[in-house]
Amino acid sequence: MGLIKEFKDFAVRGNMVDLAVAVIIGGAFGNIVSSLVNDIIMPPIGLLVGGVDFKDLMVVLKEAYVDPSGQEINAVTLNYGNFIQFLVDFTIIAFAVFMIVKLINNLKRKEEAAKTPPPPTVNKQEVLLEEIRDLLKQQGGTP
Repeated sequence: MGLIKEFKDFAVRGNMVDLAVAVIIGGAFGNIVSSLVNDIIMPPIGLLVGGVDFKDLMVVLKEAYVDPSGQEINAVTLNYGNFIQFLVDFTIIAFAVFMIVKLINNLKRKEEAAKTPPPPTVNKQEVLLEEIRDLLKQQGGTP
């Protein structure tokens, strides 16, 4: 029973729940960014470079052919366009995460700055009493 209880404690710990939520939101965020890149950013870039769709960019290493038995053998290609697409996706996601972390850090700094109490104000009587004490010390009197 100890192993089951330990697993239950591990599985329902706050950090695990936070991690699960982060993974789910991250997946949805990835889909949003992929749509942003594929549907909004890449079409104008494709037009700028002559109507090229980056997903179609490839180098054919071996052409497709039909073998003697009549079976079609697919071409072997190096799909560098997909790689470019994923680089653009990654860059946008990384920048978005950076901006979110930067925003959170700024909010934390502001919150910490607001928490620090202002320096205590000094009473004029206390200052005068301290000066009198210091003068008495200098004269050899008792404080």
